[in-house]
Amino acid sequence: MRVLRCSLLAVAAVVAGCQTNEVLVPATPLEAPASLSSTSLNGAIFLSWSDNAFTNDPGRFQWYRVYSTSYDLDRGLCGATWSIEGTTVSAEFLAGALSNGVPRCFGVTAIATDGSESQWSPLRQDTPRPDARNVLVWAYQADPAHAGFRFWDDVNGDGLAQPAELGLVQDGARTDIDFWVYRDPTDSTLWLVPEFTGTSMQLYGNAPIGDLTDIDFAPASGYSRNMFQAVPEYGYVFQIVEGQTLRYGGLRVTHVGRSYVIFDWSFQTDQGNPELQLRGGLPTTTGSGGLVVTGAQ
Repeated sequence: MRVLRCSLLAVAAVVAGCQTNEVLVPATPLEAPASLSSTSLNGAIFLSWSDNAFTNDPGRFQWYRVYSTSYDLDRGLCGATWSIEGTTVSAEFLAGALSNGVPRCFGVTAIATDGSESQWSPLRQDTPRPDARNVLVWAYQADPAHAGFRFWDDVNGDGLAQPAELGLVQDGARTDIDFWVYRDPTDSTLWLVPEFTGTSMQLYGNAPIGDLTDIDFAPASGYSRNMFQAVPEYGYVFQIVEGQTLRYGGLRVTHVGRSYVIFDWSFQTDQGNPELQLRGGLPTTTGSGGLVVTGAQ
């Protein structure tokens, strides 16, 4: 006990001798990223955000930290268990190795050189979906056996989209394909014709689009059973109702020949999810892709 008392006195003396008149100033966090946008990809989500944390205080900026959690599409809420996707010094990030058809919620913070962390950016939900590039489908009059296309055929009936079940070029005479290609005999123009009774389509906007990823959200209405002319660089959106399920597909034509069409396609495997701008009843989008949402942090 006597030894313990001496040790405590010694520590007290050292602490007293180290006292100064300095005042500790709490660290001031950087600004939170003012916006966050996203683009749906195959097994990934591309994120980008406002770089205001860096531009307004470059001397104290260290990096951005990207978080993700689950997202309940039906309730419109982010989950409460967040994980760090990674850090980056740029105002963009590719969240990869994600499961197609599984919604995710994202948020971004800014980290200062003193270690302080900013408030969160607006939260954003997005859902990866399968896609493929440069698929060739023939006009029915040129090659009927390869004139049809189906986004997904659940061959084994398990409700899960396997790679071999997606993006199928099939016989144009089948009635279960989503569309087939028709060649007008009067001028040789090629047209996309909805076939399956639950499939309807529409033109995505009235101008060419730069890439398939520009079709990020399926519109809520405006679908038709009419056929549409295949025009290079234009986008098309498909609404597919099968029984009680609703799914969406996107397509961008890259080339139109006399007897065939080449296009890129995407398909959302998550039922009712328009992530491929906006469908009715959902919050307003900002930037490109995804939705600004609320949820636990």
